[in-house]
Amino acid sequence: MTKTIEVRNPRTGKFDYVIIPPPPRLLAQQCNRARRAQSRWQELGVEGRITALQQWKQAILSRREQLTEALVNDTGRLSITVLEIDSFIASIDRWCGLAPELLQESAKNTSIPFIALQQSLVPYPLVGVISPWNFPLLLSMIDTIPALLAGCAVVVKPSEIAPRFVAPLLMALNTVPELRDILTFVEGGGETGANLINYVDLVCFTGSVATGREVAETAARRFIPAYLELGGKDPAIVLESANLDLATSAILWGAVVNTGQSCLSIERIYVAESRFEEFYHQLIAKAHRLQLAYPLVEDGAIGPIIAERQAGIVNDHILDAVEKGAVIHCGGKVEELGGGWWCRPTVMTNVNHSMKVMTEETFGPIMPVMPFPDVEEAVYLANDTIYGLSAAVFAGSEDEALKVARQLNAGAISINDAALTAVMHEGEKNAFNFSGLGGSRMGASGLKRFLRKQAFLIKTNSASDPWWFDKGE
Repeated sequence: MTKTIEVRNPRTGKFDYVIIPPPPRLLAQQCNRARRAQSRWQELGVEGRITALQQWKQAILSRREQLTEALVNDTGRLSITVLEIDSFIASIDRWCGLAPELLQESAKNTSIPFIALQQSLVPYPLVGVISPWNFPLLLSMIDTIPALLAGCAVVVKPSEIAPRFVAPLLMALNTVPELRDILTFVEGGGETGANLINYVDLVCFTGSVATGREVAETAARRFIPAYLELGGKDPAIVLESANLDLATSAILWGAVVNTGQSCLSIERIYVAESRFEEFYHQLIAKAHRLQLAYPLVEDGAIGPIIAERQAGIVNDHILDAVEKGAVIHCGGKVEELGGGWWCRPTVMTNVNHSMKVMTEETFGPIMPVMPFPDVEEAVYLANDTIYGLSAAVFAGSEDEALKVARQLNAGAISINDAALTAVMHEGEKNAFNFSGLGGSRMGASGLKRFLRKQAFLIKTNSASDPWWFDKGE
């Protein structure tokens, strides 16, 4: 018998929700059902698929209140939940607008006069999406929406830490017959995610490096593509010429939004020695203004730490830094309030790369600030990591910032701003190092990676080819 999984509420600490993972046989049946329906979905054509997705969007909007309530219970925060739903709805419209052009097939003549070429795009029949808990709705849909428009069927396995949002999505999904047969959600833990890979033709995973490696190895054994978006330890470099008012506001948002629970959060800050004191004093003053969303969810911008295990990691990183000499200027502790785990925005100095807070992913609202003597040292420190997701550079001019940015080993680098990939999805980028693997989920590649290219080489005359054995006989 399948064991149920109890789900903790991050605001109260109570286990107030239960999910039931499907037995392997049922999971296989769910995947096979979606696979069988995929050909009909593909035959609808891009305009038919757009119509179905727009119908689903409208059904979701009519249930927005229920979706908001579910996400607040999943994550403990309200203001970011509103933005998360808005971003999800906008992503449907954005991809529906892009899909017709991206899915156009082509025909042309070739360098051989009597051979014509037709290019066709063939979707992977069944895509598996394994998504995390920090943005439960958005990160379960960031791969799903373009895959659906490409013509794939999709099975989503959301995190067992934040699964409540699925119920209102399913209610809306059941109103769209064309979509409900080819989009399936399965609830469960790591075992369910691991089993899912055995039944799909392509897998998208967002999560930790350790689990991502296991996903990649399983996918490799099955000879299927794996698109992995993994951890980050994103640096920000603040050059001597930077506008500090702009830099501190941008970095504070990039480090603390969603309580720092984002793979693209700014997690370490390097500042030119001549501006170091001024910078961190400004950062402290701005960090002090941010309030916890407690006791009421509307009270502030800083929500609880969603996953209880993550609270332990954040606390461990703070204690490790303090033991090795770091100075805490604000925040600096994980505290229990009303049963939930909370951490106020924390600024620390006197940090170095012997500390976990400078080398391991913290996933919390922690801002360690370190001075650098010259640009070469700043670049060295920024690149001293196993990660390479994104970064930020601040300078008095775009050219000066870009000169430094081009030396960084990261997939997306914000110039005179921070964490821009959270709001701007047009730029294709690859994760460097252990931050990911596979095609970009941003830009046109975000849809095209779900398609295989097929070539039809068409002989257009009835004459013998010059390379045939019986030519001229």
